[in-house]
Amino acid sequence: MTEKALEFRQLLDYIIDMKIANIAEFKNKLSEYLSLVDQGEEIEVRKYNIPIAKVIPVHRADKNKTKLGCGRGTVKIKGDLTEPLIPVGSWQMLNGG
Repeated sequence: MTEKALEFRQLLDYIIDMKIANIAEFKNKLSEYLSLVDQGEEIEVRKYNIPIAKVIPVHRADKNKTKLGCGRGTVKIKGDLTEPLIPVGSWQMLNGG
């Protein structure tokens, strides 16, 4: 296959694989189309069969790999967490008095 034929074939595969929806269909099936986008698909939105927008996946960083409880034992509490941070005499000021 020549280089131009290969480029054309790749373009044709891209066009065939792309999902196409008119505005009303896109609006009515938004959740379904966004699910496809989340899986890596691209959606072309058309108005009167003329392309007006393309919805593509956003490049995301790797998923959060933090495990629940991984920070256990790493925090040191100084003082009493149940004591107010401001003196009791200043409370009236907070109530508008």
